[in-house]
Amino acid sequence: MRPPVGSLLVRDIGLLVTNCPELGSGSLGVMRDVDLVVENGTVAWIGGARTSPAADEVLDAAGRCVVPGFVDSHTHLVFAGDRVEEFTARMAGKRYDAGGISATVAATRSAPSSVLMEMAARLKREAEAQGTTTLETKSGYGLTVSDESRCLEVAGTIAEEVTYLGAHVVAPEFRGREQEYVALVTGPMLEACAPKAQWCDVFCENGAFGPDAAREILQAGRAHGLGLRVHANQLSHGPGVQLAVEMGAASADHCSHLDGADVDALAGSDTVATLLPGAEFSTRSPYPDARRLLDSGAAVALATDCNPGTSYTTSMPFVIALSVREMHMTPDEALLAATAGGARALRRDDLGALAPGFRGDLVVLDAPSAAHLAYRPGVDLVAAVVRAGRLLGRGVTR
Repeated sequence: MRPPVGSLLVRDIGLLVTNCPELGSGSLGVMRDVDLVVENGTVAWIGGARTSPAADEVLDAAGRCVVPGFVDSHTHLVFAGDRVEEFTARMAGKRYDAGGISATVAATRSAPSSVLMEMAARLKREAEAQGTTTLETKSGYGLTVSDESRCLEVAGTIAEEVTYLGAHVVAPEFRGREQEYVALVTGPMLEACAPKAQWCDVFCENGAFGPDAAREILQAGRAHGLGLRVHANQLSHGPGVQLAVEMGAASADHCSHLDGADVDALAGSDTVATLLPGAEFSTRSPYPDARRLLDSGAAVALATDCNPGTSYTTSMPFVIALSVREMHMTPDEALLAATAGGARALRRDDLGALAPGFRGDLVVLDAPSAAHLAYRPGVDLVAAVVRAGRLLGRGVTR
């Protein structure tokens, strides 16, 4: 990201979602008829409309709603090829399991880094156009030392938060020799990849890695200074969530199959339950019970899980609409989970809100309120996107 320069005034905001209840009304801290100034990339001032200090540039919101930029804390953007045939077969009744990942591994290994870069950059542009201002993305489609390393190099050019996922599944050439592959993931592969990542992730699931192997991988990642994340309880109930909490992982992602002990563990921990309803949409699987998690007091985030096999979307507005319709979240809860929740899942205290001291990431919606993100599913409501005080792409002239 380019260094922030100068100041930006966003004027005539009809409704501003701050995500800071102390600044405004309700759980979202809503303020009405205000201006906002971003200076050197950071929110510096919020006050009554037409009372703002001077700024180098002006963005006229023209009475629209402004929300914090979306924080997409779980994506897989570095890959080659697609799996449209798998999707088509699944829509005809074929059940999904983790085995489809190997098709993307083969395509990714054979693709030059320039192709991976082009695809990842295109997906980043898609995400930004739909209001995403912060991305996490993972490796996991190389599964050799050299391929995981180069995938992380690509990831680092498009995402602020980069995750090492050598433990996505056991590499095809190691099938039946899981422990040998774990030794590779925790040894030479980790040595090559740790300097290029902030996080270590593991898919703890039937068909991927059991709890003992997953714990070993997470312990090795932590020893190399990486934060921890876990793909947990996606395909069936299993030990992933409990392992994530035990290890102090920042996030347990998917959480589609939970029992009461899992919910209690999440509610009593700092581990965020990151829900990825795009995967359930694409696989026709049962959606996570977001209502149960929220009512328990667990921290919840929403993310796209953009990947070529099970959730090929970069749209956080689509995820918000799914969450309201299918997981019984309120529009306010879904927006909070897609912004502040994602920031918490990445352990970032500078993102996910619009208040003095937070980074100046915001989305101007072509709508009077944020509820329209769920109320008008599939409609492009993004009028302008600002990251760290810089306007990305189009303005609000339409």
